[in-house]
Amino acid sequence: MKKWLLMFVTVIIGFIVLAGCSKDDAASSDGKVEITYGFWDKKQVPAIDEIIKLFNEKNPDIKVKTEITPYGQYFQKLETAATGSALPDVMWMNGAHVNQYADGKVILPLTDLAQKDNYSLDNYPESLIKLYTVNEDIYGIPKDLDTTGLWYNKKIFDEAGVPYPDETWDWDKLKEVAKKLTNKDKGIWGYAALMGNQGGYYDFIWQNEGYVISEDGKSVGFDQPEAIEALKYNVSFIEEGLSPTQAQMTETAASELFSSGKIAMMFDGPWMVPEYKKNPDVDVAVVPKGKQRAVAIHGLANVIAANTKHKDAAWKFVQFLGSKEAAEVFAKTGTVIPAYNGTQDAWIKAVPTINLQAFIDGIDYSFPLPSVKSTGEIWQYEIDVLKKAWSEEVSVEEAVEELTKKANEALANE
Repeated sequence: MKKWLLMFVTVIIGFIVLAGCSKDDAASSDGKVEITYGFWDKKQVPAIDEIIKLFNEKNPDIKVKTEITPYGQYFQKLETAATGSALPDVMWMNGAHVNQYADGKVILPLTDLAQKDNYSLDNYPESLIKLYTVNEDIYGIPKDLDTTGLWYNKKIFDEAGVPYPDETWDWDKLKEVAKKLTNKDKGIWGYAALMGNQGGYYDFIWQNEGYVISEDGKSVGFDQPEAIEALKYNVSFIEEGLSPTQAQMTETAASELFSSGKIAMMFDGPWMVPEYKKNPDVDVAVVPKGKQRAVAIHGLANVIAANTKHKDAAWKFVQFLGSKEAAEVFAKTGTVIPAYNGTQDAWIKAVPTINLQAFIDGIDYSFPLPSVKSTGEIWQYEIDVLKKAWSEEVSVEEAVEELTKKANEALANE
């Protein structure tokens, strides 16, 4: 893996040198500079289209073309595009990949540009600025932030005569209610035990006072008793028939099963608001607590390709994407929790039918999503190994033994 990454970086640097020979901000045939904007969430298209329209009103000489790629293929496509000179000029980035892309010189450091234009980074949560700072350079302007909530179907609760979730819930209560709401005759599961880290087993590990990556960044905590207990609790919902199986959730996404009234409860993030707000039966509460209440916090950022031919136009667009004006568009549409300080209240009020305050409350007991150079590699190991435990092919103990060995090797090779 390390050898491959070195080859990848070498190719990228070589390409950037060649690309640097092109004239910056070359105009298209209609006299406008055209830049591309790459992202993965089609649910955010309405808000993004409105933001681009507002941007064009102030910058009529810049045309923005959007490129949507599903998350599952997004970063694979970026790696292919980087070696083939086809990267979007501006694109979404997450904390798992920012170190790799910054060190590989695939994305542009923005520190000098921000200082030159007196662009203040104080408008965003400090934790997100730190997340996108690599070797003292800022590489991304925060776009949004997210935590986790317990989404639930009110209709299923009402029909079963069960009170809705609240802040008193713990792990035992979640399991107890999942049993009450599971109805095999109606094809309803009480809970969806997702095999996902954010909004899934990471949250449970922290709730059980475990850890994902040690503070010194040298080891993972999957094989520790707290993590094993948390993972076993997760898988137990499947083992007891209270959750769809891994195969069932692979065939039909849990979010689709939830939307169609086949799942009563599931952990998920605020990115589901645009879809779920259309459903009058859906609401959200704070997550149950284990030994403590805990959720992951993360946020996306907008970055610029290092080999862009339109750096000035791309930087103008990134500044606008990070503006209060753009944040308010996301807020009023209820699309995501905007990262721009002071705009979260508008997001809460945007969808009064859903208790969006649950996600804001989550900030107080949140843990930053782990971010190291090999995060992407470790995440892939998690998918490859833990799915065997979720599918009940191996025990949790066997899975974490394999996962810990591979993940610790990745950390040692950084």
